Amino acid sequence: MRVELLTVGDELLLGDTINGNAAWMGRRLAERGVEVTRSVVVGDEPDVIVAAVEEALGRADAVLTTGGLGPTYDDVTRDALAKAAGVALVRDPALEARLRERVAKAGRDLQPMALRMADVPEGAALLRNSAGSAPGLRVELGGGVVYALPGVPSEMRTIMDEVVLPELAAGAGPLAVARRTVRTAGLWESVIAARLAEVEAMPGIRLAYLPDPAEVKVRITAAGGAAQERLAEAEGRVRALLGDAVYGTGDESLASVVHRLLGERGATVAVAESLTGGLIGAELTSVPGSSDTFAGGAVTYATSMKHRMLGVDAGLLDEHGAVHPEVARQMAEGVRDRLGAGYGLAVTGVAGPDPQDGRPVGTVYVGLAGPGSERLVTAPRLPVPGTGMEIRAVIRRMTVVHALELLRRVLAGVAPEDVARDAREDREERG
Repeated sequence: MRVELLTVGDELLLGDTINGNAAWMGRRLAERGVEVTRSVVVGDEPDVIVAAVEEALGRADAVLTTGGLGPTYDDVTRDALAKAAGVALVRDPALEARLRERVAKAGRDLQPMALRMADVPEGAALLRNSAGSAPGLRVELGGGVVYALPGVPSEMRTIMDEVVLPELAAGAGPLAVARRTVRTAGLWESVIAARLAEVEAMPGIRLAYLPDPAEVKVRITAAGGAAQERLAEAEGRVRALLGDAVYGTGDESLASVVHRLLGERGATVAVAESLTGGLIGAELTSVPGSSDTFAGGAVTYATSMKHRMLGVDAGLLDEHGAVHPEVARQMAEGVRDRLGAGYGLAVTGVAGPDPQDGRPVGTVYVGLAGPGSERLVTAPRLPVPGTGMEIRAVIRRMTVVHALELLRRVLAGVAPEDVARDAREDREERG
């Protein structure tokens, strides 16, 4: 079963809307063993849509379209599919009645334009949309099939899960492809790829590297017979070669792993943030149930606040400024003690776009104060990509990841001296 995706909308071409539908559909289809061979974006022009559908059906068994099924005049996917099939658009009485009923229940007046959603290509099958008004369509064309879905994400996902995915999975036959995503932090993509050269050479195994700032997801794909067994073997080698850099799999986030490890220890963490301005706290509180292990945080952006709120030595700040390893250590101790947490995590640095106190953009210190006398400060070497506000966004995001990764490793039992050694080796490998 070979499938192509066709997303429709001028807003996608112009960059006003991110094409999240295609990304979601690609993941879900892959999970069901359906091979997606191409993804295309076109504008709201019937002739362009017709041409794209016909070309796709020349290569694939099925085409999935999203967008263009709404009530406005720029929703033209229905018209295009009718033209491609050489049939007329016809009003479906049952669908019209359902639309009128929905509008009446909502206490609104029916706009004549809304009835466009009851017009379907003659002979097309309706795909019930339990999450909205516009139904999906199944149209048989040229030996293949087109599934037309609404562009509203919640409606598209509902029809996909309830109708389209089961049908396509049945046509795909037994799952002959197995996939697993391994999540890592603290290593660059090129470093990971170099370490995994032997896995790349394993028969029937394909690796894909999906980088984000300071994180890289490694997707492992095994195809052919005994795919699950070979996937397990490849994953084992990936974990062995990357070691402590692996923190989870699938959709598991770094913050969720940190909370789990804190919970296992019966511990809590408090954060003190300078350059990140509360982003670490936001990341930690994005996890449901985080109040059990996250005590709170302090955003001490101004240098004076580091002394007044956290007790950082005023003489140290006067002599060295806010960006200094000892400042990071004292911030971590201060927030831990003031909030009564088991661990204090702190960051200070220069996010840019300009240097600060003679220190270049990308200079960052991460401090961690644990129970008792446990102390650690690391200085991740952050690159300076792009210009202006782009630099700030990337540096701040990378700092969040490095801070959480430092805490994760310590909670996972990696000795502080090994954490510091790994950080040095990573900087050297990056050059």
